[in-house]
Amino acid sequence: MSGSRYLFSKGILSHTLDVPLAKVFLEAHPGAYTTSRTHDNASCLMFWERHMKRLSESIQILSNLAPQLLFKSDNAATASSQPVSPNLPVWQPALKMLVNDSLEKIFPVALKDKFHTEELIITTLVSGNLEKLNACETISKETMSKYFDVHVHIETYVPSQFGIRGNGEHLAVGGYGRNIAGAKYSDWVRIRKNLEKLRPPSVTEILLSYNGDQILEGSATNFFVVCRKDRDSDDGKSPFDYGNKNSFEVQIAPINDGVLPGIIRQLVLEVCKSEGIPFREVAPSWSKHVIWEEAFITNSLRILQHVESIQVPTEWQSAHSKTWKDISWTKKQFKDGPGMITALIQEKVMEKAISEEYPISNIWTR
Repeated sequence: MSGSRYLFSKGILSHTLDVPLAKVFLEAHPGAYTTSRTHDNASCLMFWERHMKRLSESIQILSNLAPQLLFKSDNAATASSQPVSPNLPVWQPALKMLVNDSLEKIFPVALKDKFHTEELIITTLVSGNLEKLNACETISKETMSKYFDVHVHIETYVPSQFGIRGNGEHLAVGGYGRNIAGAKYSDWVRIRKNLEKLRPPSVTEILLSYNGDQILEGSATNFFVVCRKDRDSDDGKSPFDYGNKNSFEVQIAPINDGVLPGIIRQLVLEVCKSEGIPFREVAPSWSKHVIWEEAFITNSLRILQHVESIQVPTEWQSAHSKTWKDISWTKKQFKDGPGMITALIQEKVMEKAISEEYPISNIWTR
C-alpha cells in the first residue's frame, strides 16, 4: 500500500494527506457501504453490478430495521428511535447513477497518480439526514440525490498473490456474531475495532461464533472449510480419496445464522454448483476440525485466500473478558499452500471476475 488516498464527499475532492484511512472515515460516519476494487491495472471494477445491488439492499434493510445506522440526525435524542417511512424506495439504477457521478470526479485523479503495480480500493458510503427524509412525503428516482449523501473513498492497493506458500491467513476465533448481518454498515467497523484485544499479533483475521464451536464468519470476511466426507467417522481415520473432489464437502454458515451475504461468498457457492463440488450451508463445527482438510476466507479485496492456521480459546465463556495474552489457545495447522479444492474454486472465481468486469470507461460513456 503506497498510502495514496482520495475522497469525494459533498462536492469536494480531497486527496492523500487530507484523507483518513477508509476505516477511520467509516467509523466517523453512519451509513450503508460497500468496498470493491479494480482489476487488470485499474482498467475495470470487479463485480460492480453485484456491489451496487448489495448496497441498495443494505440501505433498504437498515431503513426498516435500524435507521440510526444509516442516517445522521440533527437531534441526537431521536436518532435511534425516529422511524423511517415504511418501504423506503431505493432504486438501484438511480443509486448507481449517483455513485458513478462521484466516481467520475475522483477516478481521473486517482488513476493519474497510481503506480503500475497498484490497484484501487473503492469504498462507497451512502447516508442521509433523518429529519429531512421524514419531512418528505414521497421520494422519486429524480429526487434521491436530495435525501442521500454519497461518499466515495479510494486508496491504492497491491493485491496479495494467491497460492504462495507462507502467504496464507492465520485465524483466531474471538468474537460474537454481528447484528443485522444482512446489511453492510459502517458502525460494524467500530465494533470490529473492539475485537482487536483478542487478536494475537500473528493472526490476520478474527472469526466470529456464538458459542466457540460453530463458526459463522470473519470480522471482515466469509469463512469456508473443506471437509472430508467421512460418512461413518469423524475421527479422520477412515479411508479417503484425496484426488477425488467428490470426497470433499465445502461448508459455510448459512445466511440465516446471521452472516453477511458476501459477494464472493455467493460466487463461491455458484462455482461449487457449476463445478460439481459438494457443498453444504452449515456452520463449520470446531469439534469436527479433525476432518477439515482445507480452509479459506473471502472478501472483495482478498477475493479468496487459503488459511494456514486456526486457533480457538480452550475456554470460550471467559475469553471475551481477557486479552489475547491471557487466553489459552488450541490450534489447527493446515498443509502449506492452498489445497486442491481451494485452488479450483479460486481459479473459477477469477474467471467470473473477468466475465463480469465493469470497464471504468463505462463511467464516462453512460
